Amino acid sequence: MKTIHTSAYDINFGDSAYIALKSYINHKNPSKTIIIVDSNTKKLCLPLFLKKSDLDQNINLIEIPNGEINKKISTCLNVWRSLSRIGVDRNSLIVNLGGGVVTDLGGFVASTFKRGIKFINVPTSLLAMVDASIGGKTGVDLDFSKNQVGTMTFAEMVLIDTKFLETLPDEELRSGMAEMLKHGLISDRLYWNALKELQSPKVDDLTPLIYRSVEIKNTIVNQDPNEINVRKFLNFGHTLGHAIESYCLNNKAFKTLLHGEAIEIGMVLEAFLSFKLCGLIDNDLKEIKTTFSKIYEKYKFKKGNIKSILNLLKHDKKNTHGRINFVLLESIGKCRLDVVVDEKLIYEAFDYYDK
Repeated sequence: MKTIHTSAYDINFGDSAYIALKSYINHKNPSKTIIIVDSNTKKLCLPLFLKKSDLDQNINLIEIPNGEINKKISTCLNVWRSLSRIGVDRNSLIVNLGGGVVTDLGGFVASTFKRGIKFINVPTSLLAMVDASIGGKTGVDLDFSKNQVGTMTFAEMVLIDTKFLETLPDEELRSGMAEMLKHGLISDRLYWNALKELQSPKVDDLTPLIYRSVEIKNTIVNQDPNEINVRKFLNFGHTLGHAIESYCLNNKAFKTLLHGEAIEIGMVLEAFLSFKLCGLIDNDLKEIKTTFSKIYEKYKFKKGNIKSILNLLKHDKKNTHGRINFVLLESIGKCRLDVVVDEKLIYEAFDYYDK
């Protein structure tokens, strides 16, 4: 696959990505190279990465605990202290080897330590390959709210090797596929049509489609890197999805959802809101719900759960002047920004999801 060039960095694929990485390191000659991993990627992905990159002789390794629950400031503090002990300076390089938690947190750590050191993202999950590692968003959660503390800082390079996907369980592939389906819904009906046929995604099926997802996100980010306008399209499904993810993560009585699982629910809910408010036709709404129901398990929300989820919406980053702003669909492939939704309609959306 060809390199995708952005306004700030390159996204490299497969074996050629390791050639680009070696060239970058030879040219920049970082004073120290640090690889941030979690407990899963240390075991499952680091050996392959070291073998292909030839970095094993001159690296420092920092391991963080895995899982969204560890994407928080206290984890950052431990990493910052490790960087300080290692003697990292502003000519050092951080390589974030992992899924969305590692690339989000590692990018934030790099962008703030000594007011910013360079970092490279090597995403190992499908979600990170098509979404989290691309576009310059870094950050961590704050209490019960997603991604409340962070920076907009581009990586020096993104290295995508789909071999890492072979280490993932099926639920992680489905989680990442939710973001790919979102790309189709907001931008490309033909891409949506191709994806919806993959009811049980396998790595070989997904590999050629990953490139298209990266293209879609990159095109949107290049138009609006600071999320003033069209980049908000990428938040479809995330207003309610993030609130649902946070609620489940912090409620021991409820099953913790992977990011894509929560966003899938958010997209069905927000498709219903789109039908009510933005002219999404009934056939498209039914197609969206049916497609997701074939791929993802349905979750049961009680009225008390929904009330708590709505309270979390007050902390959504897209809110302005106390208003909760949604990105909704006018049709499959076309969005509308900054739609204000009445709370009663959100309850109706949950009723629709539950049917």
